[in-house]
Formats: sequence, structure tokens, C-alpha cells
Amino acid sequence: MTLSSEILTRFAYQLLIATKVPYPKAELVAKSLVAANLRGVDSHGLQLLPFYIELILMGNIDINTDGRVVTESGGSLVYDGQNGIGQWISEICCGHAIRLGRDHGVSLVVSRESNHFGAAAFWAQRMSAAGMIGIVMCNASPLVAPWQGKDQRFGTNPICVSVPGPDSWLLDMATTTVALGKILNAQFHGRSTIPEGWAMDSDGVPTADTQTALSGLLMPLGGYKGSGLAMMAEILCAVLSGGAMSTELGGIRIQGQPMRTSQMFLAIDVARFVSLDEFARRMQSLVGMVKSSRTATGFEEVLVAGDPEWRMEVERRRDGIPVSDGAWQNLVQAAEKLGVSVPS
Repeated sequence: MTLSSEILTRFAYQLLIATKVPYPKAELVAKSLVAANLRGVDSHGLQLLPFYIELILMGNIDINTDGRVVTESGGSLVYDGQNGIGQWISEICCGHAIRLGRDHGVSLVVSRESNHFGAAAFWAQRMSAAGMIGIVMCNASPLVAPWQGKDQRFGTNPICVSVPGPDSWLLDMATTTVALGKILNAQFHGRSTIPEGWAMDSDGVPTADTQTALSGLLMPLGGYKGSGLAMMAEILCAVLSGGAMSTELGGIRIQGQPMRTSQMFLAIDVARFVSLDEFARRMQSLVGMVKSSRTATGFEEVLVAGDPEWRMEVERRRDGIPVSDGAWQNLVQAAEKLGVSVPS
């Protein structure tokens, strides 16, 4: 199924409204998910929505709370999400990070007791659009064993950095080789195997079998280095905020308990260092230096972080967003359950 971003955003919005999510929150969640699809990050797009809906209907997420500020001191702020919608809590926290960044040059906002917030890039871009370097991290459901272990202790714990300027530089990476959603996406597409290096079985043995991977462990990015980065994100998000850590978290596929995710939003006001115009020129120069490298055998060009996603967004805005059969079936089932018309 391939539909325009406008149609898919409206469909997602209608599904959320049918679950009694307040209008502005439904609009934000729908927009954030479709934004991921537009960039080709389908693992954090609409395929997540049926999971969100299930958790909302079960009462696992408080759709009405806005959370609250716990402490604010200088450029630092701690926010309690009170089990609210992850995107809504993140929108509020980004607003605080931008405000404090303008006041102090650098700000750090940490939230606790939140929920899944979609793709980290959506929030880092919120800050870079305001002239900030935006850095976002979060902890997540424990699906990853620490290096040399086989018990789940870390989430995919993404790290994202976005800088001001059109199509400038945007790094959004999990601390695992891939996010869980990539393996779910393979399942939705009916693929029985995944690439080597994505996952391990429950004993920590590498596997290329999709189903074994889903019941096993995600592979840390670069072995012990990925484990270290995951723990860094856990510290900066959960330890620092006073939030749930490691095995204390729930998840989008865990029923009957709150997710309790912690998130970190760091904003650096570029204008405190150089003018935005000068920063943009220097970024263009740096990107040009990197791209001027001769290509290795088998490659046609050198890419930098964000390039594939900018190009995919242009293509999908023009041609529409393809949704896998499995993900579409789950959306249709949710629509039928909620009495929402399915677009065609």
C-alpha cells in the first residue's frame, strides 16, 4: 500500500482521536510518525501506531497528563512525564531546552516516567530549527545484553545530533547495529532472514533468522563500544533524571506496566559561538571536504549523516509512502476495532 503523507497523517490522527487522545496530542503523534516514514525510517513510523493504540486502550499510557517540572536551575531542568504520551512530553521538554538554551547558551533537560517518543531525529530537529545544535538520547526497553553477557540489560538507547541549516547534518543512530523496528519491519515484509550482525539468539549466538532474532537479543553496535554508548545514554537519561533504569523499564510490547522511559534534550545556542550564517558556511565547507574524498571500490559517492534520509523524503513526498503488508494489516485491524474508515 502506497499513500501520500497527508492521507497517512490524517489516518493516524483519526485512529488516535478514536482512542480519545486529545486533538493536539493526536496531531503531534501522527505528524511525528509519518515524518519518520518520509525519511525512510519506517522502523519508527506508522508501524508503531498499533502498539501505541493497544497500550492506550489498556490504560498503560495516561493520555491526559502534561507532566510537570520537577526542578529548574540555570540551564538545567528535570521533567516528570507522569506516564504521559512520549511525543507530548518531548514537545514540552524541547520547548524548555530551547528557552533555556537562549537564556544560558547551553541547556540540558532530562525527563523521566515518559513513553516511546518515536524517532529521536524529530526532536533534535525541533531544536536545530530554532538555531540550536540539538542532541537527544533516551533509554528504552531492555532488549540488548551487555558485551560478553546474555541477559537483557540495555535498550537500543539512540543518540541523535542535528545541526542548524537546510539538509545540513543529522546523525540518528541506535547503539545497536539496528533498532528493533528494523527486525519487526523485516517480519512485516515477510522476510524469514535478516542480515548477519543484526541480532543474536537468547544464548548470545549470532543469528540471521528473523523469528529467532525477535525472541533473542539485538547486537550491540561495534561490540563493547556499543555497550559503552548504551550505558552512557542510560546514565545521561535515567541515572541523571532519577528515572527507571535498565530492567526497571517496560516497553511497547510489554503489557500491564508503564514504559517509564527517560529522555535527554541538550540544546547548544550556536549564535553564542559564531553567527548562524558563519556556522552554515563552515558546515558546508566541512561537508564538502568530507565528500571530496575519493570513493572506495564499489561506491559511487561519499555520503554524510542525513543524506539518504533527505533524498528519501523528497522521493516519498513526490511518490507517496509505501507501507508494508504486515504494518498495513495491523493498521487496518486497529481501524476496524475503532470504527475508523480505512483510506484506499
